[in-house]
Amino acid sequence: MTLNWPFIHTRSPVIERAEGVYLYDNQGRSILDAAGGAIVSNVGHGNPRVIEAMRAAAEATSYVVPTWETPSRRALLDALETHWLPPELTRVHITSDGTAAVESAMKLALQYQQAIGQAQRTKIVGRTPSYHGTTLATASISGHPARKLGLEQALPNFPEVPAPYPLRCPLGNDHSEIGRYYVDLFVDVIEQEGSDTIAALLAEPITGSSGGAIVPPDDYWPQMEAVCKEHGILIIMDEVMTGFGRTGEKFGHQHWSVRPDIVVGGKGLAGGYAPLGGVFATETVGSTIQQAQYPVMFNTFGAHPAACAAGAEVLTIMQEENLVQRSVELGEYLHTQLHQRLDRHPHVAEIRGRGLFAGIEIVQNHESLERFPQDAEVSRKIVGHGLSEGVFFYGGGTGTVRDIVCMGPAFTITESELDKVVDTLVNSIDAATASSQ
Repeated sequence: MTLNWPFIHTRSPVIERAEGVYLYDNQGRSILDAAGGAIVSNVGHGNPRVIEAMRAAAEATSYVVPTWETPSRRALLDALETHWLPPELTRVHITSDGTAAVESAMKLALQYQQAIGQAQRTKIVGRTPSYHGTTLATASISGHPARKLGLEQALPNFPEVPAPYPLRCPLGNDHSEIGRYYVDLFVDVIEQEGSDTIAALLAEPITGSSGGAIVPPDDYWPQMEAVCKEHGILIIMDEVMTGFGRTGEKFGHQHWSVRPDIVVGGKGLAGGYAPLGGVFATETVGSTIQQAQYPVMFNTFGAHPAACAAGAEVLTIMQEENLVQRSVELGEYLHTQLHQRLDRHPHVAEIRGRGLFAGIEIVQNHESLERFPQDAEVSRKIVGHGLSEGVFFYGGGTGTVRDIVCMGPAFTITESELDKVVDTLVNSIDAATASSQ
């Protein structure tokens, strides 16, 4: 018998170890991890402090029911409260990953509405493009057609609204009312569905890899918050990819004056050392659900002691080493280099992102923004060529939105390593687009 893993088997590198911002395969070859895996790594690979914290936690308590306190769970909560969470987010639910955290947040929004006598509010509005997870509910609310293939007939339906996409906005990408345009589309959905039927809006503050680090206009989120408050709609901010310093703020939504009711974290919460997700809600949401005596269900491996130890140590390292500010500074360096090298490239439509989160959109024609045919698989070719030169990029897009390449390296990366990332990216784009003509 031959076991096929992954389930849909593909050829991929065999990684035997990792250190700093490098992966090492079974041939001894080094690969510069420009993507931080799946935009996960923040303190780098192989940090001895994190490894020791996990070892000590596993030795002390291999498994404890998620709702009981352990030293590592207390350490994580202390780190979150002292240095990371906005003061209005006082309720915490710890899961084993981002998908579980998003689904928990969706359930909390529904429970809150029922607890205040709004049981008819059963709809959660998603945006497209977007990605929120792998369960039926989170996949369904994601604006990501490629990850729904073969499931369409069974997925629950959620109302959806376009996420801001300034590059391809029908008004033109330099129009002054782009933010208002996308807010008005949300208002249209509210009117179509009925404002008293909508429980929450689920959205990423900066669209993640599904769109390629799309930053909304500065007036978008303040206006969206005002609309939600007017209609009694909660804001669930999916910060699984953008949270914990990735965009140069502790959380991506803090680039704007907006206060979500629920924030979801993942990826950077434990920096890739262990599966960990978090749901952080306001006291209003938490106390209302508690007073109604509704359960907030845990998953078996939520808040695993070793995972919490990893999270606590990663957050402490980031605070002690001022790595959020490093994300700002190195992000500015990365974006400057990208613009200098690629702004006039005939196949680069846009360079976007914040901090150490960057996305490049590749097109067949820079002027018309015409995309390459889907079967040209341009982003796959770019990632493949990058690997051949010893750098890993993260392919993004949704199938409809395509030819997206993302970068999200650890905050410990150096300027010289970023120079190598940019050099390799330019070479990879040139090779991939030349072979796709």
